[in-house]
Amino acid sequence: MAELFEYEIVAEDPATHARAGVFHTAHGDVPTPIFMPVGTKATVKGLMPQQVRDLGAKIILANTYHLAMRPGADLVAQMGGLHSFMRWDGPILTDSGGFQVFSHGDFVKLSDEGVKFRVVDYDGSHVFWSPEDNMDIQQKLGADIIMQLDQCPGYPSPKPFVERAVELSSMWAERCYKAHTRTDQALFGIVQGGMDLDLRLRSLNQLESCGDFPGYGIGGYSVGESHDVMFETLAPLASEHMPRNKPRYLMGVGNPTTLVRGVACGIDMFDCVLPTRTARVGTAFTRGGKLNLRNACHRHDDRPLEEGCGCPACAGGFSRAYLHHLVRQKEMLGAQLLSQHNLYFLLNLMATARQAIIDGTYGDFVREWEDLAAAAEL
Repeated sequence: MAELFEYEIVAEDPATHARAGVFHTAHGDVPTPIFMPVGTKATVKGLMPQQVRDLGAKIILANTYHLAMRPGADLVAQMGGLHSFMRWDGPILTDSGGFQVFSHGDFVKLSDEGVKFRVVDYDGSHVFWSPEDNMDIQQKLGADIIMQLDQCPGYPSPKPFVERAVELSSMWAERCYKAHTRTDQALFGIVQGGMDLDLRLRSLNQLESCGDFPGYGIGGYSVGESHDVMFETLAPLASEHMPRNKPRYLMGVGNPTTLVRGVACGIDMFDCVLPTRTARVGTAFTRGGKLNLRNACHRHDDRPLEEGCGCPACAGGFSRAYLHHLVRQKEMLGAQLLSQHNLYFLLNLMATARQAIIDGTYGDFVREWEDLAAAAEL
């Protein structure tokens, strides 16, 4: 029987660095590679938990910052923790909320002890988080996988600023590791370092010296740089330097082509608000490219979003014309159907990728994807 938080590698592709695996958590197994839908405020916007599960989701995210502000970690704990509170019985990951904190810009003050910030998007109050405070919040929320508090520098940033972020994140990682006590939660460290591979390796080495993290997040990507620039350091970091026997989680990335390329580098886990956020503005992912359902060209189109797609929108017979109507009239059903389609698209993409790795054909899978006319757009 597999141990809790063990990462089992099922198959490795002979032509790439892709691998298929299983990460064991208290609320079930997570097959990798995997895309994780984001339920920021304890809900994947507009969808019932069973709908998300039926789309193929094995694990979902929630956001520590937003849940700490409303309704509060103590209330969630009183309600039995996130699983009970949001009626999701599968694995959950909570990020530390650090990205949201540092997005407050001028309202943030950093020190070795922690971060002080003003909650400008809620009640304007001043809050201080130490790494220990953050661990306390995430332990109350009760997710299966939680993330250390870290500093995420944007792009571009001066090298001294990125170096400071690495040192601070490493210092905080050690404090998070010592403060975390729940044995039914996996605490992941986060590799920072911007677009500098030497800083990335320094960050990874410092994390490995902090303690035996069961997995690693890779933060500080998709923060303003192009994806080609991102892969210059991400590819060697993941494929050559990160521990083989632990999951690698590329944080906040959800473009389909980036997922395909990321898996080839050895990335196991992805998350992003992109599929649901783009759905809410009327955009759908297809292998032929992105469809903007607001455009008048769809008004008389009786085709589904994508032929052969198994999502509720396509398999349910909803036409592009109907979805165009819903989107233009700002009907909730339009956003719900498009959210289901986009999530299914990414979940199915990763499930298909996983099978290709098991079959030893992921190199062909990547080439076929890159041959798509719309690959650069997706």
